[in-house]
Amino acid sequence: MTHPSPSRAFVSLIGAGPGDPGLLTLRGQQALQAADVVLFDYLANPELLRFAPDAETIYVGKKGFSEYISQEQINALIVAKAQEQGGRRVARLKGGDVFVFGRGGEEAEACAEAGVPFEVVPGVSSAIAAPAYAGIPVTHREAARSFAVLTGNTKEGGAHYERLSGVDTLVLLMGVRNLGQIAAELIAAGRDPQTPAATVQWGTTPQQRTVTGTLQTIARVVQEAGLEAPAVTVVGEVVRLRGSLRWFDLPGGLLGEGRQRPLAGKTVAVTRTREGASGLSDVLRARGASVLELPLIRFAPGDHAAVADALHDFSGWLLLSSNQAVVALFAFLERSGLDARALAGVRLAAVGPSTARSLQERGLKADFVPSTPGARHLGQELPVRAGEAALHLTSQLAEDDLQRALEARGIGYRRAELYRTEPAPLAEHTRERLKGADVVTLASGSAARHLAALAGPDFDPLGMRVAAMGPQTADAAREAGFTRVTVAETASLESLADAATVALNGH
Repeated sequence: MTHPSPSRAFVSLIGAGPGDPGLLTLRGQQALQAADVVLFDYLANPELLRFAPDAETIYVGKKGFSEYISQEQINALIVAKAQEQGGRRVARLKGGDVFVFGRGGEEAEACAEAGVPFEVVPGVSSAIAAPAYAGIPVTHREAARSFAVLTGNTKEGGAHYERLSGVDTLVLLMGVRNLGQIAAELIAAGRDPQTPAATVQWGTTPQQRTVTGTLQTIARVVQEAGLEAPAVTVVGEVVRLRGSLRWFDLPGGLLGEGRQRPLAGKTVAVTRTREGASGLSDVLRARGASVLELPLIRFAPGDHAAVADALHDFSGWLLLSSNQAVVALFAFLERSGLDARALAGVRLAAVGPSTARSLQERGLKADFVPSTPGARHLGQELPVRAGEAALHLTSQLAEDDLQRALEARGIGYRRAELYRTEPAPLAEHTRERLKGADVVTLASGSAARHLAALAGPDFDPLGMRVAAMGPQTADAAREAGFTRVTVAETASLESLADAATVALNGH
């Protein structure tokens, strides 16, 4: 594999896996992180875009027979984007594996014909992963020593199926629409009508649903259950093993290790910054949720001169009221040619344990953390000595709770714009997915305001259930117009996930 310079046109054809974002390969993640442009399709989990926060993203999805864009147009777009601006790195993110019925070969040919260097990053195919998550091994020493993967295209049928008579397990992709016809032709080709069969919809995701029957009955069972694409059908004796090997979609809301999955089948929208991936998403997925990450805000450097002036010869309390304030402070120090030693003459106050941990990760221990997280509590409890001042390094949108609490105590307060909080444009496909979210989490007042600003004639987010990180964020959400607000008991990811669960249960 070649490793071109960033300025040279290069395309990575990446298999995104079957749906579970944890099944993306490490090489796939690296290629996304290096991308300038990402083209992704309907079956590629949009959560994977968090690995390319600054890249241009283009949806080129196709669903069933309703094509949003033709394959020829996709091929041309890949090449055109790679050749823009003297050469860009393009990541083509495809559901499942690149070459397993994914038309990745055609995209690779388009790159080769245009002279654009490319690589192929194989992905986990749904042909194997969906049955595995349903507790069905496609091979087993005592039940199946061979398997074949078929497309749901019924044009070949007949003689083609007869050639597969010796194959133990058949895996059908893209065949739900024609399942009845396929089953009939397999039986006509000699396959036993009583052969066990199973269909798995949205395999490896929290929406996974599985039904079982026989080759003769599976089409009717699927229709009665209302299963639609994307789905994988398995035909063979290995289907019987689901009874003992079922682990992912166990009944009773349990995951394989016996962990409760209170958010199974629910979609939780997680607001975050454009730059960061949310640790909350992992907590929610462990509880069974499908996560939609919303990069509603992004951060930009603040007033460098004002911060430098405020810190010059400062020796009082330095107040940090968010994790981003810590990140921005160290970025400011680096830009100024300084390091943590420049803070030797100040005392550090963190608004809560999370911000204190951010400081500790950078080798500094907070001198004070209030008993209850929040700007108001920090202002009320800060142990200021006579003559000491307080300098608040924050964004231009910070609430005035801290200032009012300190001034009520007669403490001198100064504020400097360390960073700016700005709205991040939300892609149309993400906006559409947001409409189907069951609950949204908010970790800051800025996120609440930016989410409220998305309101339009076709969508009103103010009616959504909201789980807020702390009373200050909850107050900001209510001021923005949200009425269904649940507050996390503590400032932790687990507690925020608990609040999302309570919000959904309505108590």
